[in-house]
Amino acid sequence: MIDSWPENGPRLLWSLKKGFGYASPAVVGNTLLLFHLEDGQERVEAVNAETGEPIWEFSYPVLYKDRYGYSAGPRASPVVYDGLVYVHGVTAWLTCLDLKTGQLVWQRDLTKEYQVPRYFFGKGSNPIVADNILVLNLGGEKRECMVGMDRKTGKTKWVLKDDWGASYSSPILAKIHGRKVGLALTGGESKPAKGGLLIFNPQNGERLVRFPWRSSKYESATACPPIYLGDGYVFLSECYDLGSVVLKVSPDFSVEVVWKNSKLGIHWMTPIEKDGYLYGVSGRHQQGAEVFCLAWKEGRVLWKEAISWKETILGRELNLQLFRASFLLVEQKFLCLSELGSLLWADFSPDGWKVEQSAQLFFAPESWTLPALSRGLLYVMQNDTDRVSGEGSRLLCYDFRGGLK
Repeated sequence: MIDSWPENGPRLLWSLKKGFGYASPAVVGNTLLLFHLEDGQERVEAVNAETGEPIWEFSYPVLYKDRYGYSAGPRASPVVYDGLVYVHGVTAWLTCLDLKTGQLVWQRDLTKEYQVPRYFFGKGSNPIVADNILVLNLGGEKRECMVGMDRKTGKTKWVLKDDWGASYSSPILAKIHGRKVGLALTGGESKPAKGGLLIFNPQNGERLVRFPWRSSKYESATACPPIYLGDGYVFLSECYDLGSVVLKVSPDFSVEVVWKNSKLGIHWMTPIEKDGYLYGVSGRHQQGAEVFCLAWKEGRVLWKEAISWKETILGRELNLQLFRASFLLVEQKFLCLSELGSLLWADFSPDGWKVEQSAQLFFAPESWTLPALSRGLLYVMQNDTDRVSGEGSRLLCYDFRGGLK
């Protein structure tokens, strides 16, 4: 794995035109799955992960326009388990495909079945697989908050009723005090605004914990996933009012608040835990976003700063920042993608930060999608037009397999 790149940036192997959406690619072996919206169709495209050559494609018609003017495509990324692919579309179509052939296994129009609202930005959280159950934060009209389905047939196995709707935060699985559980930070568009953490049995939908954590502001969208930090500790964050909290779940599944910090609020990125410290980006907007290092157990912020550097673009030297970036932890270093298409190798520690190398892959806004790294290849989503090259939205594959080429 390379830990540096030539002066002109990492080597681009191939690129693929894509449509609307913020979904990350999924890579299984030598197959990459791209989920996006193009020409009024939500498309799942399987391509060769090393060359970008097509393998199969599946699509279905979707009519959606974002009320705030953001991308009209899917927000949730493909989920792959035991030869099956699951995609959750922006209008709540839930589709299961065969990984090898792309053939339809089952499909459900959840909006029609459960009268799922469009919410602020359509539907957006990933489903998760717990053994033979596919779990989704549904948010149906009749209090169908969470749903568990047979992952092979799509048949509903259980429904967890709650008036907390569907957020943009994806559920996770964890083992807490020896018990396998699901954790979902819920809360859709509602008046009054409501939502919070649900801890539940993913096999039958039994609710174990209900902890409110949602801004009282109407226009607030929960998007950061819950982070399980071990030994019963859970980190939650939102950026509209409440900020962050760490909870301690007891063996009897009662919950106590360890600490709160209203000035530390993550919009959508997934923070990374390393050696007892949590690294993430706090801030609702591009301006004012700051990277932080948090001693999470005691809630002490060691540093919180806007990471900046200089880059020459179109003959002009610009002061750039990470803004609301995405992080990958790669061999103990942080690979960071800014929301304008900057890629950084950075060293983050309790003592501070250092930018070791930067490259401008493209200069395009809304680069909010978490990259994927598999077998030494880095896959990056460019979600808007590159202001330098004029290239439209693309999936780009860069070579990180070793050696500077």
